[in-house]
Amino acid sequence: MIVTAIKTPIFKEGQDLPVFLFKNLPKIKDGDVVVVTSKIVALAEGRVAEKVDDKTREKLIKAESQYAMKTKYGWLAIRDNMVMAGAGVDESNANGKIILLPKDSFKTASTIRKALLRKFGLKKLGVLITDSRMLPLRSGTTGVAMGYAGIKGQKDYRGLKDIFGRVNKVSRVSVVDSLAAAAVVVMGESAERSPIAVISGAPVEFAERVNRHALDIDIKEDLYQPLFERIKRIKY
Repeated sequence: MIVTAIKTPIFKEGQDLPVFLFKNLPKIKDGDVVVVTSKIVALAEGRVAEKVDDKTREKLIKAESQYAMKTKYGWLAIRDNMVMAGAGVDESNANGKIILLPKDSFKTASTIRKALLRKFGLKKLGVLITDSRMLPLRSGTTGVAMGYAGIKGQKDYRGLKDIFGRVNKVSRVSVVDSLAAAAVVVMGESAERSPIAVISGAPVEFAERVNRHALDIDIKEDLYQPLFERIKRIKY
């Protein structure tokens, strides 16, 4: 598998995203996965707010969250059924403004995929929209999939035997999160100016339709559920 980050001009608020991709992507081929950072998706959608005071920022975070809790180090939120810092409300690479997460990353991934299929005359193509997140008890961020199209999000090993004949009971791999982590490493998190990447040779299963809830898990069944016991109600 080869992951190649693409350096581009700075993407501006309101810019046409498919046209930007057409101009900056190399010639992609069947079987590739195109990775797009959520930040330029949000900029294309106008999901931007002027820099605000703490009170207004708090309102933004709550409005963007299914659940939000203020902690010692900032806001911990649940958005799109994922735990993240500040509901994705971000000031980095925002030129003095605040950038929110895309409105619907799955829908946008599908739209981008259709445009790229037509442009490059392809049949099999994955599109992945990424962001970053922090994991419990781990320093630093890692890439995560906010939405995707053209590929199955998960590989299920349940019922299959391991190398010693033991039947797997719970093992599942988040394929799209794994690809997102690999892509974000080469795309960077600061001044790299590489908001897109191409993954070639990825071990993925292509699909015309995806289940946007394939990676969701009921909070009552989550391994970390004891950590969330204080949450009384989450908006869905």
